[in-house]
Amino acid sequence: MKEFLSNNGINYEYIDITDSMRNLKIYLSLRDKRPEFEEIKKVGRVGIPFIMLGMGEKLIFDQPELNELE
Repeated sequence: MKEFLSNNGINYEYIDITDSMRNLKIYLSLRDKRPEFEEIKKVGRVGIPFIMLGMGEKLIFDQPELNELE
């Protein structure tokens, strides 16, 4: 996904959840509370990478969802 964003000139902030305990806790809180993760958890996926737009208005998990924003 990073490559897609960079190749299309989309500004983004990359956050590595393994970089700090704080980043991991933020991710786990999102994963535990957001309904967008329910299907992902049901099939045993982790849910990364994902893109959060704004302050959490929308979560995007796959590149086709990015294409819909254009």
